[in-house]
This record gives sequence, structure tokens and C-alpha cells, in this order.
Amino acid sequence: MTMNTEVILTCAVTGGADTVGKHPAIPYTPRQIADAVIESANAGAAVAHIHVRDPETGAPGRDRECFRQVVNFVRESNVDVLINLTTGMGGEYYPGEEDPAVGGPGTDFVSPEERVAHVEELKPDICSLDCGSMNFSDNVAMNTLQHLRVMAERIRDTGTKPEIEVFDMGQIWQAKQLISEGLIVGTPLFQLCMGIPWGVEADPRAMALMRDSLPPESVWAGFGISRYQMPFVAQAMLLGGHCRVGLEDNLYLERGKFASNGELVEKAVHIIGQLGARVVSAEEARKKLGITTH
Repeated sequence: MTMNTEVILTCAVTGGADTVGKHPAIPYTPRQIADAVIESANAGAAVAHIHVRDPETGAPGRDRECFRQVVNFVRESNVDVLINLTTGMGGEYYPGEEDPAVGGPGTDFVSPEERVAHVEELKPDICSLDCGSMNFSDNVAMNTLQHLRVMAERIRDTGTKPEIEVFDMGQIWQAKQLISEGLIVGTPLFQLCMGIPWGVEADPRAMALMRDSLPPESVWAGFGISRYQMPFVAQAMLLGGHCRVGLEDNLYLERGKFASNGELVEKAVHIIGQLGARVVSAEEARKKLGITTH
């Protein structure tokens, strides 16, 4: 596969990790998150990947009203950007110390219907679909095949395009099963998530292997976290994929210097340009992904 010269750049603007307090300006209120989306779009991102947080504490959240406010703020701004809402929250399980069968502190495990309710209501262009369970840092991210079937079917019926997030090889296999059952339709869109403990390591050989394991008609993007973010901007496009940056995955512009989402996008745009390619507009991204406005 040849290098991708027309790159869809996604900015993941806040994420669901415990990063408030580790960075002086992590967006966490709906207004701040929407402003971060607008900033990243103005800097060159065609897609914004959106989590929400508790607007009082900044803790990771999935409140439907917060999603509603963020999406409304972005749409009212008239900035052209594809909205990509997470469905990853609600699958976290921490085994209890006294009884591992009972979720301990930090557990947030809800029905698959609840995890996609905001997508059904708001009908974003794209939403994530995490295919597969894994040890995720200190907890377990639980995405059983049956839960994924329910989520994929509801996303399909909404008309939103699923971005199939895969953190290891077996999750590609599970995604192929959903595709074979007709629960994911159209050209599959994959996001290869590299370097997240304890999934696939941020290794160019691993990214190439994952790429080669995708259904041949797939569109794909990939990213690395922390210090691997910018190297994997180059790696993904050189392998024929699209790219992602943002404060969800990396807090620094360079060693010791905190970044903003706009600065990370600008740096990625520069890298892509220096390698002989360009980032595409939101309208071009829609055409490449086969997305029509709801």
C-alpha cells in the first residue's frame, strides 16, 4: 500500500482519562470542549472525537445532557467539522476487593442501549465502537460480542458511521464478525489505537500487521499515545492511513511544554505537509467516508 497523500486528520480533544490536574487546561465543561473542537477544526482537523466530563470536577463522564450541549455549541458555531462521539464510556469494570464478582470503586458498567443512547438522539456523523474487551490500564474494558451486536445494530439504524476502534489483533477479528453479520455496513472505518496499556504496543511492525489484517476495502486511521503521537502521524500516513492527534492521547507539544489541541493539530499538519501530503477539509472527508448530513 502506498503512502496516503490526502489525510483525514482527527483531533481527540479531551478523552476520558484522569488528565485533569496533569495539564493546566484540559477542556471539561461542555463550552470548553466545544471551543476545543472549534479550535482544532480551525487549525486543520476534519474530525473531532468527543468525550464529555463532569462539568464541576472534570472527572470522566457520559452524561447525555453534556453531550447534547457540546454538539449544539459546535453545530451553532457553523464551523465545518465532522462530529465523532465516543461510546466507550460505560464499559469499565474494576473487580471489588471483597467480592471480585461485584464491581469496585471506579466501575461504570451499563447496558449497551445506554452506551449508544446519545448517538441515537444526536445523530453525529461518526461514533466510536470499541471492538473487544481488554485489560485497560488498571481496569477491564468489557465489550462482549453480544453487547457489541446490540450497539452496532442501533448505530447502523441511526445512520451514524461507526469508527471501529481496535487496540489489539483479536479485536479486528471480532469486528469482522460484526461486518459478516451485517451489523456494520458500508465501507468499514477502523482506528488503530497503538500503545495503550495493555493493548498492542506502539511499534511500526504492529501497525503494519494490523493494517494488513483489515478487510481489504477498509478505510483506516491510526495513532500513538504520549511521545509516540507525532511519530505515528508519520507512520500512519506512510502506511496508507489517516491520522489522529489531540489532548486525549498526549498532553505535550514537546518535552516539558504543555500543548493545546490547536497546537497539536498544527504540528500534525506541518508533519504531513513536510512528508509531501496534505490534510483534507471536512467536506472532502465526508466524501471519502461516504457520510451524508443527517
